[in-house]
Amino acid sequence: MASVREWVGARATIGTVFVAAVLSVAIGILNISSPVAGGVLAPYIPDAVRITAGFTGTLTGFLLLASVFGLRRRYRAAWYSTAVMLPVTAAQGLIQSPERAAPLVGLSLISLALLVFNHRAFDRDLDLTATQLSALLAIAGAQTYTTAGAWALREQFNGIDTLFDAFYFGVVTGSTVGYGDIYPQTAIARLFGISALLITVATFAVALGVLLTPAIEARLTKALGRMTESQLDILENHVLVLGYGELTEPILEELGDRARVVIVTPDEGRAKRLTDRGYDVVTDDPSDEEALQRTRVDAARSVVVATNNDAEDALAILTARQLNPDVHIVAAATQRENERKLRRAGANTVISPAALGGHFLAESAVGGSGLETIEERLLDEQPTEPAEDGTGEADDPGTDDRN
Repeated sequence: MASVREWVGARATIGTVFVAAVLSVAIGILNISSPVAGGVLAPYIPDAVRITAGFTGTLTGFLLLASVFGLRRRYRAAWYSTAVMLPVTAAQGLIQSPERAAPLVGLSLISLALLVFNHRAFDRDLDLTATQLSALLAIAGAQTYTTAGAWALREQFNGIDTLFDAFYFGVVTGSTVGYGDIYPQTAIARLFGISALLITVATFAVALGVLLTPAIEARLTKALGRMTESQLDILENHVLVLGYGELTEPILEELGDRARVVIVTPDEGRAKRLTDRGYDVVTDDPSDEEALQRTRVDAARSVVVATNNDAEDALAILTARQLNPDVHIVAAATQRENERKLRRAGANTVISPAALGGHFLAESAVGGSGLETIEERLLDEQPTEPAEDGTGEADDPGTDDRN
């Protein structure tokens, strides 16, 4: 079941959309440099439409890449934009060249199906910061000012005959490209050109800062041994390890590549060392509700709590159980007398390392196969359901499975 979720889940959707975007960009560039006749659809498609589809396919690909960024953060707006762009990408592929763009068309349709299937996973509202809103409004306002001014003064410019020419002048001015095909011919037009240059360059600088700031923050976050918000947003079917202690290390080694592991620890130094070893780490209190919500305990396949402090472990278990009543929680009790308390806190399975060690030694002393026996008991153990009295402890059928 877990492997099926990985193949058709939200992460798979984001991956296929990303590949479709890259293919769209690559095929668009290829069609510009090496045009094709349009395949079997050529008799029904005007040359102007086919040529336009050639270079706009690259633009569509870049827009899809922008949507992928939004999908990684689970934005609903990104879901809508992707749902619109994928059919456009497939249509552009058919118009350009059905033979050359066959992989793009197929992958776009697969991505669209996965997108619809996982629509519930992308439910976050687009919450723009004041800086981002200011940047968008500044760009829109600057382009509107430049386009409207150039159109109003078109008789004092060389090369502005249509409204699109005025918009084109605004774009090349703001980007500081300045091809020279459109230029002012009077002093008033030159003064307007200076004002347009200052305003548009300033707005592009603001937008550049808005785009670079998250990337810089992501680098700093990684250097400090923490996961970025975009990485946290796409977590699903992972093993959440709350806290880190001597008992945690062998657990991480045993899990290996069998599951994605996310560790929550308040120790920044230890978080940095674990990150350097390739583990996903969040530096936070493992018993804090916000920390568990950020690490998506609601989508975790299981929770492991195995530090050297049973009291802190009990708080972490209580929090995890409250946020996800259905998740399977495995805990290790440093003190054997605390096993029942951890069960009451909400753990499904509680193991005492001290009791296990004693069991192995006793079995070895009498010539038994202690390791195989305890392994069979662990594998055969079924998750217990919380008791109806709200204590979180399952009814005891008469056997003590605390070892």
